[in-house]
Amino acid sequence: MVEQYAHLDAVFHALADPTRRAMLRRLATGEQSIGELAAPFQMSFAGASKHVRALEHAGLIRREVRGRTHVCRLDPAPLAAADEWLRFYERFWAERLDALERVLKQQDEEPK
Repeated sequence: MVEQYAHLDAVFHALADPTRRAMLRRLATGEQSIGELAAPFQMSFAGASKHVRALEHAGLIRREVRGRTHVCRLDPAPLAAADEWLRFYERFWAERLDALERVLKQQDEEPK
């Protein structure tokens, strides 16, 4: 059971950091070099590389070396697995809240 969620753990770990989420957002518009990803955060190449490695480990991005430039692109497939996991709980809570709403309406309709 634990092995089943190991990849999902890496995805949520990567998404837990606001810098990495911002990098993913930027990559949704197209490929960028690590330097381009680092620029808005005023961080070093080494700092940006650590974030890129976490995103790569989760399978959220692919990196290609072109000469001396490391170009990254988004791979949205792991996000689909995370979305599927979250949707289960969305349905779970929607059902619970619908049941609560029915109980509250029933209580309101009962004579006092």
